[in-house]
Amino acid sequence: MPLSKRLFDIGLALLLLLPLSLVMAVVALILLVVQGRPIFYSAQRMRAPGSAFTQLKFRTMLRQDGDFGATGAHKHWRITPIGHFLRRSRIDELPQLFNILKGDMSFVGPRPPLREYVERFPAIYGQVLKSRPGVTGLATLIYHRHEDRILARCTSAEATEAAYYRRCLPAKLKIDLIYQRHRDLSLDLWILWSTVKIVVSRRDERPRRRKAQAVAALRRTRQALKGSAG
Repeated sequence: MPLSKRLFDIGLALLLLLPLSLVMAVVALILLVVQGRPIFYSAQRMRAPGSAFTQLKFRTMLRQDGDFGATGAHKHWRITPIGHFLRRSRIDELPQLFNILKGDMSFVGPRPPLREYVERFPAIYGQVLKSRPGVTGLATLIYHRHEDRILARCTSAEATEAAYYRRCLPAKLKIDLIYQRHRDLSLDLWILWSTVKIVVSRRDERPRRRKAQAVAALRRTRQALKGSAG
């Protein structure tokens, strides 16, 4: 990670923790009263090939032994009422500020993958994870809602995994590789700002005016997705 990006992550994380620490404390108290322990959902993710870390989120689902893989329709019954709100507002991801301060994640980058995905596609993830995993990223911004719609039609764990491996993962990896080639601070700032606008407005729309590098990245993304569909 470039030193300038690391310093930006630390500075912004500390700045956000000042007002958001109260929000996290209130959410933690509500979850404790409504759902009980554990308050946090912790899962092993990969920050680089061969290097794992524990990603933190507020727990939004009922616990179930043997849980694994992507969240399809077969898991929707486990999402609690408050969990739906936390997911829509992205408040469930606020504890990842501590992952950022620790150095396991960045604000912008590829979403941290499961070990099984990295082991299955080591060459691609060797390139993708040259960037520190992020809370948001180009693939998250472009493909997240589309992925949700695909997985929402999957009514079993097997169907969810098949759809994720066949349709979602290849598309996201192509977008992550595009980000890897074009990454710089201006693109990161555009991704952050676009993510904030979508979360606040709760609308999945793309800004009409983009920085030149973002435009190039999105055009390459569309071409890559069109190629994968063919």
